[in-house]
Amino acid sequence: MKTGFFWDEKCFWHSGGNYALTIPVGGNVQPFASGGLPEDPETKRRLKNLIDVTGLAKELVCQSAEPANLQDLQRIHPDSYLTAFKEMSDNGGGEMGLHAPFGLGGFEIAAQSAGLVKGALFSVLVGEVQNAYALSRPPGHHCLPDDPNGFCLLANIAIAVEAAFAQDLTSRVAIIDWDVHHGNGTEAVFYDRDDVLTISIHQENNYPLDTGAAVDHGSGAGVGYNMNIPLPPGAGHATYLEVMQRLVLPALENFIPDVIIIACGYDAAAVDPLGRMMATAQTFQDMTGMAMGAAEELCDGRLVMAHEGGYSEVYVPFCGHAVLTQMSGSDIEAEDPFAETFEIRQPNARVQVFYSSLIDDYVELFGF
Repeated sequence: MKTGFFWDEKCFWHSGGNYALTIPVGGNVQPFASGGLPEDPETKRRLKNLIDVTGLAKELVCQSAEPANLQDLQRIHPDSYLTAFKEMSDNGGGEMGLHAPFGLGGFEIAAQSAGLVKGALFSVLVGEVQNAYALSRPPGHHCLPDDPNGFCLLANIAIAVEAAFAQDLTSRVAIIDWDVHHGNGTEAVFYDRDDVLTISIHQENNYPLDTGAAVDHGSGAGVGYNMNIPLPPGAGHATYLEVMQRLVLPALENFIPDVIIIACGYDAAAVDPLGRMMATAQTFQDMTGMAMGAAEELCDGRLVMAHEGGYSEVYVPFCGHAVLTQMSGSDIEAEDPFAETFEIRQPNARVQVFYSSLIDDYVELFGF
């Protein structure tokens, strides 16, 4: 069984317009030549280009998928939001939420992005492929049901999960979010549910500033089924693997999902402009291997990756290629041009003791 790779050229055409996320243009701040939107198509397009150039794409089942349909969207998003989004999209675009701009046709492109995640999930659940990667854009993990947020216009993973539930393809789903930012939208959708385990590993106090605390465990029936793992900046390769080993894998073993979905952002990488976590392409490859091992043990290897953040157009392609090499079991690798310098810059032994002690605290908090 092969690895599915879901992508669509239209997703590269998503436009956020002339927009500056972190620094307001004006005064002594010159306008950005690129328009100032970190969430641009090049990180994703260059990932697709890299797997073409190395030949890895030939070993994957590359395809598009139908856009998420209105019924799919309505399971998560109220009609009032979808109507307002569609009308603004038809009239040239704009911005309805915090840091979530879009251009003409943004509604249809967002539905296509959600459809890629749905297509990847369904292909795994019905046994067409062993695992699958959705190169989805715009991303989705920040989007609340009625409030787009942080580049995210539709809740891609939540839409796919609910569509799978509606067709009785699964009854228990685990979602691991290793994007550098807290997956607040996915958390919000499933916060009071016990059929979806949500785990977010993120840089503490990055984005959003008011969500992602370790003490937020869920509510009602969902108590214990939401798990936030905030980490201070600079955590690095070893810390991410320790988090997976000591926190994420035990949570998966307790939950026993039918399928594991990963909100796969690469903005925890060492050169990302929106993160400060010092992860490497090897980090993402090793975490993928650990997730695959858990999937093999718990749910017959069913694993889905949904592309989220990652804003270095130079480095994201190497991170994504490493993940796809691991998922497919291919011998084709794209040598990481930053590997040596990033290894030198990892936290030293004294700092690593601090991160391990923090993980000790989380082990106690979560009861592992």
